[in-house]
Amino acid sequence: MKEIKDIIAAWRKLDGETHKVALATVIQVEGSSYRRAGARMLIRDDGLWTGGISGGCLEGDALRKANHCMARSKVEVVRYDTSTEDEEQIGVGLGCEGVIDVLLAPIDPADEQNPIRILESCVSSRHPNILLTVIRSNIEGIRAGSMYKYGEGEALSVGPLSHLPKGIREALEADTAHAREAGKSQVKEYGEAFSVFIEVLQPAMRVVLFGSNYDLYPLLRMGRELGWEMDVVMNPARASGAIRELAREIYPKGAEIPWDDYTAFVLMAHDYKTDRDNLLMALQSGVPYIGMLGPVKRRNKSLDELRAAGHVFSEEALGRLYNPVGLDIGALTPEEIALSILAEIKAHFAGRRGLFLRERAGYIHERS
Repeated sequence: MKEIKDIIAAWRKLDGETHKVALATVIQVEGSSYRRAGARMLIRDDGLWTGGISGGCLEGDALRKANHCMARSKVEVVRYDTSTEDEEQIGVGLGCEGVIDVLLAPIDPADEQNPIRILESCVSSRHPNILLTVIRSNIEGIRAGSMYKYGEGEALSVGPLSHLPKGIREALEADTAHAREAGKSQVKEYGEAFSVFIEVLQPAMRVVLFGSNYDLYPLLRMGRELGWEMDVVMNPARASGAIRELAREIYPKGAEIPWDDYTAFVLMAHDYKTDRDNLLMALQSGVPYIGMLGPVKRRNKSLDELRAAGHVFSEEALGRLYNPVGLDIGALTPEEIALSILAEIKAHFAGRRGLFLRERAGYIHERS
């Protein structure tokens, strides 16, 4: 989501009468690649770009090809085969051994439904969005490069995609439902008439820090760099200017804290009673991740006291509690501890164990 926010910010600063722009989107990857489907890059006709589609290897060529697309007002799909031995192929010798398909689409600033406007409408969403980007279309009324946001429960028979023949529309609805359920983006082709990139766009991670000490700062800075939404629960009167600048929201103690399936709570008040009371609130809330600073002995003491007061905690609730919080990376300083905590949060929501990649069996990413 950070890349999308950066692209939107660059778009807002753009003078559409002076510069043309195109959006490059990775729509499909076969094999290994530095970036995955959904990676984006906003390209200006003067050579400036925001975002990226690789580790820097393909951007220059994509820029040149995007300029051709802008000059001709034409959408194009470019394939980069980094596994080939053909010396004429861009990407040969990179060693990634993957095939990357990139959609280059000129952006019309006068179109209120252009892809960047659609992306803009997704930024503040706290649930996954389904985006349908048309790759190829021989159907009247549906242009290649167009993007549509498809809400849960909506019917494709209403709106711009109602132009699709019934058979294609029904197949697309089924494929979209499958992508939503699986949480995986994919390219789908429906004969020679129509192909589309079905993208599952997840919301930004949200982390709520319960504390007011100096170890907040590296967590806030690193979280912001990741593009996550970073909130703090503390006495607002004690919030420094730096905390106010870094935190998206500051909640007073005792406030009801909103959460969703993409929210993590981190208890770090360094005050036993405060952390214990916050632990009770977090366990009762159902928030999917609870990180708690401090040793196991301190956690067990808190749980024993809460149970003695009549509270009962299910195995499911305790399974959401991570204490001591963070991955075991030998962290000592506040910055290293922040790195450890944020890495564990990422691993939790990605369904990973936080192992060394060299110890991972199989591929890093699922292969298409």
